[in-house]
Amino acid sequence: MPSFSPAFVDDLDRLFLWRRDVRHFEPRPLPEGLLDLLLRQACQAPSVGLSQPWRFVRVASPQRRAAIRAIFTGCNAAALAAQPEARAGLYARLKLAGLDDAPEQVAVFVDSQTRTGHGLGRATMPETLGYSAVLAVHTLWLAATARGLGLGWVSILDAPAVAAALDVPGHWRLTAYLCIGYPRAPSDVPELERAGWEHRLPPGDVLLER
Repeated sequence: MPSFSPAFVDDLDRLFLWRRDVRHFEPRPLPEGLLDLLLRQACQAPSVGLSQPWRFVRVASPQRRAAIRAIFTGCNAAALAAQPEARAGLYARLKLAGLDDAPEQVAVFVDSQTRTGHGLGRATMPETLGYSAVLAVHTLWLAATARGLGLGWVSILDAPAVAAALDVPGHWRLTAYLCIGYPRAPSDVPELERAGWEHRLPPGDVLLER
C-alpha cells in the first residue's frame, strides 16, 4: 500500500468537508473529456463480488431533460402538499434541483440482473448490489469536488417514470439522478443547514458501542 503524506491527508479531510449537495450551478460547460474522466473514476468504486452493477446514462437530449423536469415538478408539488403547515413555507423556499442550470445530467442505475461477479456476496444480502451503485455515486462526487465541481442528487423523482423517460432496460433500477457543474456559491456548510431545514448530527449521536 502506498504511503500518503500528512499534506495529502489534510487535503483529503478538506475534500470530505467541502463535498456538498449543490443546487445552484453556473451554466458554463465542463471542459471536454472531464465528465468521461469522472465516470471512469466512479467505476473504481468497490462493489459486492466485483459485480460493478452501476450503469450511467448521460442525459443530453433537451426532450428527455424536459421529461425529467416534468417528473420532478409533479413529485415536488406532491411533496410540498404533504409537508406539515409549519414547514411548508420553508420547503417551498428551498431550491431542490439544479435541473435548469447544470450543464451535465447523469442518471445512475443498478443492473439488477448483472452476471458480473457471479453472485458472490449478495445471496444473503441482495441489497448490496444497490449499495455498490451508491458507492460509485459517492466516488464520483468526491472526484468532482476535487476538481472544483458541484454535484446535486435529485431524489424527488418517480423512479419508474425516469426509467421510462430514458428508455433503459426494464431490469435497471434508478439509484440517483445527478446534476453536475460549477457551483454558484461554494460553501463548506450544507445548504439545507444554511436554510434552517436541518443540522448535522455530531458523531456521538449515531454511534453505539457493544
